[in-house]
Amino acid sequence: MKPVVVLDVVGLTPRLLRHMPRLSRLGGFRASLGTVLPAVTCSVQSTFLTGVLPAEHGIVGNGWYFRELGEVLLWRQHNALVGGEKLWDAARAVRPGYTVANICWWYAMGAAVDWTVTPRPIYHADGRKDPDCYTYPPSLHDELVTRLGPFPLFSYWGANAGMPSSEWICRAAVQIMQDHNPDLTLVYVPHLDYDLQRYGPSGPEAAAAAAALDAVLAPVLDAAAARDATVVVLSEYGITDVSRPVDINRALRRSGHLEVYTQAGMEYLDPWVSRAFAVADHQVAHVYVRDKADISQVAKLCADLPGVESVLDKSEQAGLGHERSGDLVLIAEPDAWFTYYYWLDDARAPDFARLVEIHRKPGYDPAELFFDPAGPGAAKGRAGLALLRKKIGLRYLMNVVGLDAGAAAVRGSHGRLPTDPLDAPVLLCTDAAAARDSFAATEVKDLLLRLADLA
Repeated sequence: MKPVVVLDVVGLTPRLLRHMPRLSRLGGFRASLGTVLPAVTCSVQSTFLTGVLPAEHGIVGNGWYFRELGEVLLWRQHNALVGGEKLWDAARAVRPGYTVANICWWYAMGAAVDWTVTPRPIYHADGRKDPDCYTYPPSLHDELVTRLGPFPLFSYWGANAGMPSSEWICRAAVQIMQDHNPDLTLVYVPHLDYDLQRYGPSGPEAAAAAAALDAVLAPVLDAAAARDATVVVLSEYGITDVSRPVDINRALRRSGHLEVYTQAGMEYLDPWVSRAFAVADHQVAHVYVRDKADISQVAKLCADLPGVESVLDKSEQAGLGHERSGDLVLIAEPDAWFTYYYWLDDARAPDFARLVEIHRKPGYDPAELFFDPAGPGAAKGRAGLALLRKKIGLRYLMNVVGLDAGAAAVRGSHGRLPTDPLDAPVLLCTDAAAARDSFAATEVKDLLLRLADLA
């Protein structure tokens, strides 16, 4: 039985592959790869690993409104949130003892795999946050950190997001393959997400990011070749050029549908009493409507908002329709994306709005990839002071994120289904016997089982 190594290279498309000579020489075959709606990390990865659409596995985005809690929560980590039969369970039904390493794919915690690595900060009791990772088994933590150093969390997301995190992940993958020899190794490589969202896929920064990542992937490919492993390289989505933010929650607030409550002069979304509000997720937004009688009115309001291409009610959501999905799902126009902003006066914004705070914001915020464009020098100065306070053991606030989505100059986004094959996901595989021209995202699980002779 050949081992299988799967590299999820986020944002990889045929357009970017032109700048990646090592990947292009991988051998085997190349195929187009379908994605799912929404084309975002958590939804697509869950489809790869279960073979079913979000309507069945329940991961309707990178987050959603947990009706049973009355809270919007993004970037949860427990694998039990994902419904459907997982790839490793299907493999072990055929071959008990089949071993799996999950290196930074999402919903890793609690997954029934043999080795797990996932970003997990240390949350100190005094409010400080230090970079680290969670591993299973626990001994794997010291194995990795001793050789590689701490997981570089602050290059995994935020204004300093860049290559160090992807390089650490790739080195961890090599070490786990060499030390533990898993039958299946899943590796998530996020680097292309950063500059493609900052600058768009059309600029020179995108080509430079692809070329740099190609070199970082080389040791993983070498380690896989040394084990005579079958290699699959795939991507969840392609990032396309955008230029317009759409303030969906501000529109719902102005219409009287969205409510806030105030503490210490700051406004917080009040989902318990709001008649309607949106969970923004790149180019898709889930709109939750409290009273079903208001759905048609809210749908018309959303449809009339510039930047909204389509409004899907439950009957139109097809493979996305699930109890967790919005009563309405909005799709942005190709050059637009949704903000989560709900306040009408920046002086009333909550303090977390100016932070890299992915777990407290009730929606996705790509402005976290930038130092505040309204004053980047001052923002970097505040960051330096915060780091100094951190080093001497004091509490600190890394308030460097701007509140003007237009000024943030986000130039790339995703979430819609692709229209140009050059900007769609791609799949590469070293086993030519499995060659096809195209695969659906729902077929990836079966492909990986067949490559391991477990179909």
